[in-house]
Amino acid sequence: MPGLFDGTPLERPVTCERCGKPLADCACPRNTAGDVCRPGDQSPRVRREKRRGKWTTVVAELDPGATDLKALLKQLRTSFGTGGGMTDGELILQGDHRDAVVQQLCKMGYKAKAAGG
Repeated sequence: MPGLFDGTPLERPVTCERCGKPLADCACPRNTAGDVCRPGDQSPRVRREKRRGKWTTVVAELDPGATDLKALLKQLRTSFGTGGGMTDGELILQGDHRDAVVQQLCKMGYKAKAAGG
């Protein structure tokens, strides 16, 4: 993407609106369209399901391009002291932690909501 006044002595590189660095040096999370995606721009749904007779907590509707899902999963697993994994872009935690996960995600800046009954 060309910068402002491209090819002139007044040329400036295109910078990120969040961190102010040139786009080549920017490490801000971006969605699939290339726009900066903050945690507050995402609305994950947290639901609980019974799988193989045991309760699991499922976090869905997170943008995998804008969120480091592996790091988020590890942070949730260690804070709740439980196991878990990732399937089809959804984070799965062992046990019924739906309300606690919603609170944790809200503290992190996400607009999380509990789904289901």
